[in-house]
Amino acid sequence: MKNSHKKAAASYAVNLVLVLLLFAALYFLVSSGTVNRYYADLISLVCINVTLAVSLNLVTGVLGQLVLGHAGFMLVGAYACALFTKSSALPISVSFPIGLVLAGLMSAVFGVVIGVPALRLRGDYLAIITLGFGEIIRVVANNLKITGGAMGLSGIQAIANRKNPAGMLPYAFFIAAAAIFISFAFARSRHGRAVIAIREDEIAAEASGINTTYYKLLAFVLAAFIAGVAGGLYAHHLGVIDPAKYDFNRSVEILIMVVLGGMGSITGSVISASVLTVLPEALRSFSNYRMLAYSIVLICVMLFRPTGLLGKYEFSLSGTVARFTGKKKPAAAGGVKGGGAQ
Repeated sequence: MKNSHKKAAASYAVNLVLVLLLFAALYFLVSSGTVNRYYADLISLVCINVTLAVSLNLVTGVLGQLVLGHAGFMLVGAYACALFTKSSALPISVSFPIGLVLAGLMSAVFGVVIGVPALRLRGDYLAIITLGFGEIIRVVANNLKITGGAMGLSGIQAIANRKNPAGMLPYAFFIAAAAIFISFAFARSRHGRAVIAIREDEIAAEASGINTTYYKLLAFVLAAFIAGVAGGLYAHHLGVIDPAKYDFNRSVEILIMVVLGGMGSITGSVISASVLTVLPEALRSFSNYRMLAYSIVLICVMLFRPTGLLGKYEFSLSGTVARFTGKKKPAAAGGVKGGGAQ
């Protein structure tokens, strides 16, 4: 037992060092001007989309519930963070982190409000009610003066600028890293195993003494919190909030990232979110055929890999090392291949 704890601690330490080294390399390239402002913004956008995909994966992949209103939580977080930073007398370096926390908490409150009645439903019915929630939030934002109405909310102070092109990168990068870690930790915790049991057979899980309502709501609210934080990042990344950008299509876009990567695979969500963010930009020179090529890629993946790029597999650094050294790695909890938590 002690040896396993030591190995887990060593694995976490190695992963932390690798994350810090990756961030240091990206920050140096951006701040030194080696990577221009366009690519710096693209890197930040990749991190934001990774956060969104990972958060939705908690509900759609780990819990197994189809949700079509994730952009609604994102919009709530965007407005909560932007309105706070605009009205605060604190410097942006102080008000922005506080605003992100408020964004997550506000989205979590909405997650409770919509989750309590919605999670009593299943399948298509849950998808419809969450879709309705997302559209209601957008319509309400279009008709409130405090949100700027249909014109949206402008004058939001952008974190990145010409003098500091890497301003958004630390926030976006470490929040994405935190979202990935929280998702891994949650999926392999006692609570995560209960959620997975509900996904596999809700009736059997309830008969075994699992409080299905509590655990479904827990996963739903946690996903809403992370989506709200991502919304706050996105608002200050663009410097403006347009409610029309948070419609049903945005929710489907996030869902595609989860499905394409593999339902339940956090590593798959990270890879697919990165690819689907970079691909439209890479095909921008073929503007007339960009969406066609984008659609063909998605169709081909779904035809030849219907379970997604990785299925339920999780990349594990320690597991990869074990394969090369010939040592077998113990199976991960919950039956997920690869032991991604380590």
